Amino acid sequence: MGLFKKTGVAIAAFLLVTTSWAWDPDEAAEYEAKAQEAIAQFKEKDPSITRFFESAAGYVVIPTVGKAGFGIGGARGKGVLYEGGNTTAVVTLTQLSIGFQWGGQAYSEFLFFEDDVALADFKRGNYELGAQASAVAITAGASADANYSSGVAIFTQAKGGLMYEASVGGQKFKVEPKK
Repeated sequence: MGLFKKTGVAIAAFLLVTTSWAWDPDEAAEYEAKAQEAIAQFKEKDPSITRFFESAAGYVVIPTVGKAGFGIGGARGKGVLYEGGNTTAVVTLTQLSIGFQWGGQAYSEFLFFEDDVALADFKRGNYELGAQASAVAITAGASADANYSSGVAIFTQAKGGLMYEASVGGQKFKVEPKK
C-alpha cells in the first residue's frame, strides 16, 4: 500500500471515528471547564479581545481542534455556544481540506456573532464557513484591529504541533441545543 493511500485510509478512519462522537450531558461540565480555560488563556494573551466577549450576541469556544493532513486533511473539535454568559448548545466543528499540507496541529477556535441575525443563522445548524473565511491568529494585540465579516469574527490560538499548508477547505458546524 502506497504512502498516499495509507495516509488517506488513516484520515478516513480518523474522520469516521470522530464523526461518531455524541454529546453526553454528563460531559457538559468538562467541556465548559475547558472552554473557560481557553477563554482565560485568550484574554491573557490579548486583553483587547474583551470587547468581543462583551459586545457579541453570542460566541462559540472550541477549546481544542485537532488537525492533520497529508494531501487530504481533516480537523475536528467540540465546544460550546454561549449566549448571555450561559452555555446554550454544543457545537461540533468538522473540516476537510485538499492541497499541499503535511503535519498535524492542535488549536483553539473562537467565533463571535455580531448580532442576533448572525447568531440565529448559526444556530439553525449545519453552518458552514467557506474557504474565503479567514481567522485571526491570536497574538498580543491582534484583536485590536480585528472586525466582523458577514456578522462573524473568527480567532484561533495555536496549542501545539507543526503544519505546512497551502490548501482549500471549509469548516462545517453542527449545533445541538443543550438539554
